[in-house]
Amino acid sequence: MAPPSHTLQLPLFLTCSFFLTLTLTLGEKQSYIIRVQNDLKPSVFSDVEHWYSSTLSSLRYNPLKSTDQDEEFLHVYKTVFHGFSAKLTAQEVQQLATFDGVLSVLPDRLRQLHTTRSPHFMGLDSASTMSNLVTESDSGSNVVIGVLDTGIWPERPSFHDQGMGPIPSFWKGECTVGENFTKANCNKKIIGARYFTSGKSARDTEGHGTHTASTAAGRAVGDASFLGFAKGVAVGIAPKARIAAYKVCWKRGCMDSDILAGFDKAVEDGVNIISISIGGSAVPYNLDPIAIGSFGAMEKGVFISASAGNEGPRSMSVTNVAPWITTVGASTIDRKFPADLVLGNGKRITGSSIYRVYGGNASVGLRNGARHSSSFSSATCMPDSLDKERVRGKIVVCDRGGTPRVSKGEIVKDAGGVGVVVANIFPMGEGLVADAHLIPGLGVTESAGNLIRDYINSNANPTATMTFSETQVGVKPAPVVASFSSRGPSAESIFVLKPDVIAPGVNILAAWPDGVAPTELSSDQRRTQFNIASGTSMSCPHVSGLAALLKGAHPYWSPAMIRSALMTTAYTQDQQGNPLLDETSYNISTTMDMGAGHVDPEKAVDPGLVYDITADDYLNFLCASNYSGRDIKQITKRSGKCRGKHDRKPWNLNYPAISVAIYTTQLQEPAIVQVGETPSTYTVSVTNPKGVNVTVTPTSMNFREKGEKQSYVVRIKAEKKAVTSLNSVIKVGKLSWSNGKQHVVSPLVVVWKQAL
Repeated sequence: MAPPSHTLQLPLFLTCSFFLTLTLTLGEKQSYIIRVQNDLKPSVFSDVEHWYSSTLSSLRYNPLKSTDQDEEFLHVYKTVFHGFSAKLTAQEVQQLATFDGVLSVLPDRLRQLHTTRSPHFMGLDSASTMSNLVTESDSGSNVVIGVLDTGIWPERPSFHDQGMGPIPSFWKGECTVGENFTKANCNKKIIGARYFTSGKSARDTEGHGTHTASTAAGRAVGDASFLGFAKGVAVGIAPKARIAAYKVCWKRGCMDSDILAGFDKAVEDGVNIISISIGGSAVPYNLDPIAIGSFGAMEKGVFISASAGNEGPRSMSVTNVAPWITTVGASTIDRKFPADLVLGNGKRITGSSIYRVYGGNASVGLRNGARHSSSFSSATCMPDSLDKERVRGKIVVCDRGGTPRVSKGEIVKDAGGVGVVVANIFPMGEGLVADAHLIPGLGVTESAGNLIRDYINSNANPTATMTFSETQVGVKPAPVVASFSSRGPSAESIFVLKPDVIAPGVNILAAWPDGVAPTELSSDQRRTQFNIASGTSMSCPHVSGLAALLKGAHPYWSPAMIRSALMTTAYTQDQQGNPLLDETSYNISTTMDMGAGHVDPEKAVDPGLVYDITADDYLNFLCASNYSGRDIKQITKRSGKCRGKHDRKPWNLNYPAISVAIYTTQLQEPAIVQVGETPSTYTVSVTNPKGVNVTVTPTSMNFREKGEKQSYVVRIKAEKKAVTSLNSVIKVGKLSWSNGKQHVVSPLVVVWKQAL
C-alpha cells in the first residue's frame, strides 16, 4: 500500500537575478592567539601567567590608551598549546611578534558550524543484532566523548543516565555552573560541561550541539520523531559513552580562541574522543588552531573526528585536513522524505520536504509573473526582493543560495506567496535535503528546477499542485555521497588523502533543545524534542561515536590505529553491490569524493592489521613537507629541527591510504601491525592506477602474534608516456592485504606532476 499523501494546489511563480552586495565592518581592536615558547620564561616570574601578564603590560606604552577589560586575557592555554589570547591593536601585534619567546601571533578567525535510522543502517542496532562492536565495547561505557559545539540541553531524554555505571576514574573534568545550568544538570551520562569567553553557560541555545552530542552518544528513546516524520527509536552510535560538552560556538559562529580553549580543557579533563563539527577554509597547519589543538590532543592519545565541510561538490574544498585529524564526509542513508510538485501539464516532479500538512487541499488561480524579474536577489528570494503583486497567492520558485533554504519560504509568505519551491542550481546537482518549511514547500534538484522553469516560461498560465508524503525507507541506491560534502584533494598536501571516510550526514534525526525552533527562525513557533538536520556536522559525530565504540573494545589502540581500522575496512559499494554513486550527478563517486569509503562498524572492530602513526612520524612528515623549524614549533611545542630532511619523503607517513606525486619511480615503506588474536598469513593484491606499475615486496607476510609489526616496500613506477597533459592528473588504484577472512584495503592515489 502506498503511503498516505496530502496535496495542495497553488499558483506557480518563477524569479531570476543578478548580484549580491556584502558589507564588512572592522573594529579597531581584534582578538589574537599568541603561541609562546614556555621554556624561555625568565626565572623572575613564578609562573607563565605572570610572564604573559607582564608581556601584555609592556605593550601599554601609549598614555592615551585606555586600560579596560579588553587588556585582559581571553584565555590562557596550558595543555595542547602554550600561550594566551587577548584583544590587541595592529601596532601591539607588530611589537609583540618581536618579543623573545613569542613563536606566532595568529588572528582569531570566526568559523562556522558544518551543519535515527543511521545506527540501524550502519549495522549497530544492538537490540536486534547484538553486534560484536556494541557488545565488545559495552556501547562505549568507559569512553568520554568531548563535543566542541554550541553546548547541550541536558534535560532531553537522550541524555538520561539510568542503568549507567560509575563515572570513569580517570575523569578530571567538571560541570561548570552558569545561567540556567547547575551541577545537577550533569549526571553519569553528561559528566562535564564548560563554556568559553562571552558565554553565560553551557546550555545550548542554538540546537547544533545537542543534535551532534545525541548523534554520537544519545541513549535510546522510543517513539521519537520530528512532527511525525522518521518515527522510531532514536539512539546514538555509542549510547553508553559519556559526554563532555564544551560550548565554543554561539549564534554568530565559533572563534578560534574559544575552540583552542575547548581543546585545551577537554584534554586536561581526560576525554578520549573529540568531536568537532566546525570548519573554515584550509590553511597551513601552523596557522590553523584546530590543527594545532588537535596535534596536542593526539599526543595525549585523543582521537579527533572533524567534519569535512559542506562546500561540495567543488574540488579541493575539504577542510580540517591535518593528517592527525580523521576528516569525515557525508553520505545518505536509505530514508527519504518525498514531496511532489505536479505541474499543470501533468508532469510529476519528486522533491524533498518535511512540511506537515494540516487541513484539506486548497486550489486557487495561477499566474506567472516571473518574466518581469531579472535580479539575483529575487531569484534567490532575498528579503524585500519579491514583487508582491506578482507573488501574491502563488507558489514561488526560488533558486538555492543567497539565504538559508527555510527562510525563503518566510520571505515568500511575507510577500503574499502561499508556497515555495527551492531549486538547486549549478553546481549543486541532484542532491536534496529535507527542510521543515514554514509554508507549503519542497526542494527539487537542479535538473528538476530546469524543467519547472521551462514549463513556466512556455505557458501563459502555469499551475502546480504540491503533494506531501510520509517517511520512505528502504530507498535505493544507498548510501550515496552527499552532493554538499566537501571534496578532496587536500589543498595543503596531496600526500594525505582527505576526506578519510564518509558516514551518514543527510536527514539525521537527533535531539533538539526547548526554546529553539527547528528552523532556528524567529518566526517559527514550532517546538520539538527531535529535529532532522543535514551536513558533515551530522556525519562527524557518527564517526566520533564509532571511534568511542572502537576505543571501548580496544583500549590500547592509538588514534591512528582507530582511523586505520575505519579506513581499511570501509566499503565502496552500496547495498546492491554497485559502486557508490555521487549524489551530484549519480555518476560513480571517486576517492576524492569519499576517501577510503563508507565506514563499516562490524568490520572495523576486527580489521586484522592496522597502520599506526606516532607523533614523531608526523614531525617527520612536516619536515618532509618543507615546514620550517619555527613553523613546526608553532604546531607541536617541540624542537623544530629537521635532521636528514632530504632523506625524508612526505608520502612515507604510514597513512592507511598511499598517496604519491610521481615523476618517475617512487618508493614507500609502510609498517603494519597485527591486531588479530591468532597467527595469520596475509597476501597482497594490487589494482594498478592507470598508467602506473605497482610492485610490493614481500608479497606475503606471516604474523605469529598480536602486536607484531612488519614492513613492506611499495614501488610505484610510471609507464612511459602514460600522461601527456601538462596539468596534474589523479589516478586511483588499491592495495589490499588479505588472510582470506579480513581484507585490509588502502586506496592507492597517484598524482601525476609534469614539469612545464
